[in-house]
Amino acid sequence: MSRGQAVRTGGDLVVESLAALGATTVFGEPGQHALGLFDALRRSDLRYVGCRTELSVAFAADGHARATGSVTPFLVSTGPGALGTLPALMESRAAAVPVLVVSSQIPADGLGGRRKGYLHELPDQAAAFRDVVKSAHVVRTAGQIAPALAEAWELALAAPAGPVLVEIPQDVLLAETGIPAVTELRVAPRPLAPRAELVAAAADLLVRAANPVILAGGGVVRAGAQAALLELAQELDAPVATTFGAKGAFPWEHPLSLQSWLEDRHLTAFLEEADVLLVVGSGLGELSSNYHTMRPRGRVVQIEADLGKLESNHPALAVHADARVTLEELARAVKGARTGRDGAAARSAVRDVLGRVAARLDAQDLALERSLLAAIDRALPEQALSFWDMTILAYWAWSAWPRPMESAQGAGGLGYALPAALGAAAATGGPVLAVSGDGGAMYGLAELATLHQHRLDVTWLIVDDGGYGILREYMTDAFGAATGTELARPDFAALAAAFGVPARCTTPEDLENDLARALRTPGPSVVVLPATLRMFAPTHLAG
Repeated sequence: MSRGQAVRTGGDLVVESLAALGATTVFGEPGQHALGLFDALRRSDLRYVGCRTELSVAFAADGHARATGSVTPFLVSTGPGALGTLPALMESRAAAVPVLVVSSQIPADGLGGRRKGYLHELPDQAAAFRDVVKSAHVVRTAGQIAPALAEAWELALAAPAGPVLVEIPQDVLLAETGIPAVTELRVAPRPLAPRAELVAAAADLLVRAANPVILAGGGVVRAGAQAALLELAQELDAPVATTFGAKGAFPWEHPLSLQSWLEDRHLTAFLEEADVLLVVGSGLGELSSNYHTMRPRGRVVQIEADLGKLESNHPALAVHADARVTLEELARAVKGARTGRDGAAARSAVRDVLGRVAARLDAQDLALERSLLAAIDRALPEQALSFWDMTILAYWAWSAWPRPMESAQGAGGLGYALPAALGAAAATGGPVLAVSGDGGAMYGLAELATLHQHRLDVTWLIVDDGGYGILREYMTDAFGAATGTELARPDFAALAAAFGVPARCTTPEDLENDLARALRTPGPSVVVLPATLRMFAPTHLAG
């Protein structure tokens, strides 16, 4: 087949299938075995955003999927290219984010462990993914491409959502095909509805409870269950705490809002004392249980779409179901059942808990950290999305940030913020904020080129403390000294300018104005804040 011939290939079947399934944007990084995919993009209306590393490609798709609420596909090559996405896919799996990996493979005659010696050859590439993604599909023929992509897309959306992999051999992608162009693919994710008897039992417990409390996890946000949660909480007069992954699940300033101070023992104790604790969309893992120190003394009702998380930490009335559907049914079941009860006690209890949390913070010298977070909040436009790396300011935001946010706390890997933010900006147009420490920023520097090339409206705030600040703090507390945490790093502002991205250094006093100006200016920008921050004192180590 000579260059320029008007023929269709397996690669065309891929991009046609993605478009038929509803994709508008794909992320990617070319590689030798995947060239048939990228050549087919020329004949497609799909928007292509190319990143500089496969890790960033997968993080960008994650950010795009969180911004759109639907599946985002990305294209990578075989072996090192595919394997480079694994840390990001781990985050997507932990956070229930629907991304679709389309990876090339060595030619089909080398599959099955035949060890032909092809470039990038692995005995079983898909095996490396099977404990990370929801499913791994290995295509062998052109006729399998569209069905495999449709099945994977549907599974990525099915509760709990998550990443899926489709592998396609190089020769199948390059081979001419007579299969008609793919124009329609229908998917219908199986609804995960609760069993009626479980809803009735949960409703009965909640109606009879003297002090019901709700802990909302990230599953509430992923399911779009915010309205149902608000209705149920108000029907029950039940205080609501949100996990770090559930920012935006419940109005921050609502009189029933306990906010997100899950690392504070005052809130932990309040959750423990509930006679019925309704846990929605959370497995009550380490970060959602104050490092496994929470010990509920009342009944626990757990609504969770991930079967493996049901009762994994505490015995419960286990409801394996989608959060939105179940909360809607519970709200209908309890409607009017608690009429006449005085809700003032619940609101007073919330004020008391938050007052105790504030007093504990006030007793520590944390004015800088609290003022910086408040400045960022004021600078960020109301509807703008924000993406946070694993850094001290993000750990503060998990507890104190009053609005929706996305972070890498599902898997805890570095390098998330910038590529995820550029993925979201490709979906929304921006502005989008990314927040990193200098250690995490080093993972994403190459994506300054992506921001510049695609003119994505992302402002990147880099808090530079000269190293891995949180690890420095952990090691100093544990061992009296830190090892391996101090980092040589570039002049971030000068480096950004070299990529053609406007940048400025700021101070704590000027942060709000400098950040607001950058966010108001269309296109990419970098703001560097030299500052050494501290965490508030932990409470899970007490006693």
